[in-house]
Amino acid sequence: MKAPAVIAGILLIAIVLWDAFETIILSRRVSRKFRLARIFYRITWTPWRAIALRMRPGNPRENYLGIYGPLSLIFLLATWAFGLICGFALRSWGLNSAIAAPPGLDGFFAHFYMSGTTFFTLGFGDVTPLTRSGRFFAVVESGTGLAFLAMVISYLPILSQAFSRRESNIALLDARAGSPPTASELLRRHAGDDESLAPEPFVGEPLVRAAEEMRHRADAHLELLASSLSRLDVATRRRATEVLDSRAALLDVFTTMAALDDAGLRIRCHGDYHLGQTLVTDADVVILDFEGEPLKPLPERRDRSSPLRDVAGMLRSFSYAATAAARSRTNDGSNAAAGTLEGWEAGASRLFLSAYFDAVGSHAVLPAQQRNTDALLRAYVVDKAIYEIGYELNNRPDWVAIPLTGVLRWADRTSTIPGKLR
Repeated sequence: MKAPAVIAGILLIAIVLWDAFETIILSRRVSRKFRLARIFYRITWTPWRAIALRMRPGNPRENYLGIYGPLSLIFLLATWAFGLICGFALRSWGLNSAIAAPPGLDGFFAHFYMSGTTFFTLGFGDVTPLTRSGRFFAVVESGTGLAFLAMVISYLPILSQAFSRRESNIALLDARAGSPPTASELLRRHAGDDESLAPEPFVGEPLVRAAEEMRHRADAHLELLASSLSRLDVATRRRATEVLDSRAALLDVFTTMAALDDAGLRIRCHGDYHLGQTLVTDADVVILDFEGEPLKPLPERRDRSSPLRDVAGMLRSFSYAATAAARSRTNDGSNAAAGTLEGWEAGASRLFLSAYFDAVGSHAVLPAQQRNTDALLRAYVVDKAIYEIGYELNNRPDWVAIPLTGVLRWADRTSTIPGKLR
């Protein structure tokens, strides 16, 4: 008896059957990291993607990538079948089950051949078990094979329909999202189709509640800053003191927000929008990761807010990119490169906001009056920057000067902000 082979065979059978059950039958999403299907896709997608990257952009590459989905599912089914055949063969071979086989056919391959003909119920009969237990497990494997094939046969039509619907949706994309299709146009046309995505007026209780949440969050992070002054270097401590001295002006930003008579609409937003969530393609930008801020509970991530919340996230990302680049050149970022990068940040912010406001146009998602838009954007940027102060103090104290500078820049209500471009 070969105990390791028997154990490996039983485990392989159990893993394959459970993986197939989770993938095909179980309706809920499985979050467990170790899964046979997950490993299969990680192994097959890497070389498939590598070949695609060597192809020139265009229809051939898109078609090549498009067939990976349905083709990979066929190969996954074949992998499951191969795993079950190997599992039953290992069990039979490990138990030294007696079999009748033609001359020259022996060892593990004989058991593997018998397992394959039994699993697919071919009924050749040239290799047969001679013991009761062998015959019993041959019947079990034959039944497993029939059930597996029945499951595959019932699954393939559903799979075909799903891919057909996908192709239809792609073909209708221009009608759904404009030509050329864009995510903003898709949301603009169809946000009202789903009640959970439908815009709502951002006035009254929702606006006051959002402003109060920002105010309480700012209070907590500013308290943390005050208690952390002793562990900051001299230059950073000076900026931190300026921020703390501006506490009343900072909190007044949220009071102004709560008093707005028009704050546009509140919608489902990205929630964690920054440069790291974007990929630049040949002629467009792809936005990634719509799960929202990972540290927030799901109901809060799904809650609606002004789209300026995401705009503020990108503006703060420009600031981080510029300051991090300056810090990589000198210890304090005070050389000529810092001035150049600060100019880049201002220019990038203005271009981004100009393009954003041009795309939004006169849509009611933003306030009708420019001063309301500026006040709302200022509140979201200050909220984001103060949140970053708390994050940096808890994780990267050496980086806290970046959000401190951002807070001071946006807290001054008399300063000109990029939103004036609209």
